Amino acid sequence: MSQIEKAQAEYEKFPEQFASIVISTVSKEGIPNASYAPFVMDELKNIYIYVSGLSTHTKNIYDHPQLSVLFIEDETKTNQIFARRRLSFDCTATLITRKTEQWEQIVQQFQDKFGEIIEVLKPLNDFRIFKLTPKEGRFVIGFGAAYHINGNQLNQLTQITG
Repeated sequence: MSQIEKAQAEYEKFPEQFASIVISTVSKEGIPNASYAPFVMDELKNIYIYVSGLSTHTKNIYDHPQLSVLFIEDETKTNQIFARRRLSFDCTATLITRKTEQWEQIVQQFQDKFGEIIEVLKPLNDFRIFKLTPKEGRFVIGFGAAYHINGNQLNQLTQITG
């Protein structure tokens, strides 16, 4: 198996080890905000987050629907702190309308993944589901092993060199 094939296989499985992602948003005043959110992902690599309308990152998403997400290896599991494995995507957020068939399907995926807490959140009207559609990304698996992600369904890795 070639280096790119190994990277591709690792990339396909990488998000499965996470229950939450780091999200980076910007306010209408241009102030950045780093936060996190539990997520579910579909087969096209769309990411869904279920977040409170009272949170800073949700307000920022309404003002600027472009955001960045980050999956990053746990510090305790890394071999080299300067080269933690990580996957980032530049995304555009779209609100999923509450009580639609799509909303119900996504809520069910959250319930399957996270359990009873979703029954508590479901009736809370301030909670929103956003679909984060990745445009492109970057997958880093070590020194000299960074890959640009693009292509149909974000499945094409291209090694970044020099």
